[in-house]
Amino acid sequence: MRVLAFEDSYDIEMLLREAGVNFSDIEFHQHWNTKDCYERIQEFEPDVLLLDHYIPPIKGLDVLKGLLDLVASGQLTRPENIIGISSSESANQDMMYAGADEVVVKFRLPDLEVWKK
Repeated sequence: MRVLAFEDSYDIEMLLREAGVNFSDIEFHQHWNTKDCYERIQEFEPDVLLLDHYIPPIKGLDVLKGLLDLVASGQLTRPENIIGISSSESANQDMMYAGADEVVVKFRLPDLEVWKK
């Protein structure tokens, strides 16, 4: 499974590993900003995309909306699972309404079923 995270404050791989997520079948990349986000998504072709809401220079919500527009126009392939990972419940709800498959407060990310497949 290929996992791409856009998160600027916390090391998501470390958070997952410390919680016991098995990385034997996971290729993980994290970017600490959203510069060139669509090129990074296209290049890595993630199965799972993790988006923080409050990340510079483009908020995760805007990345999500732009990504879905690019997918609709045939310019990008949609990741199988897009997960909003803000620390803010209201920001996560905005991500869900915009088209994320799941949302979770980032510290509860290891609890998701996606890591148990």
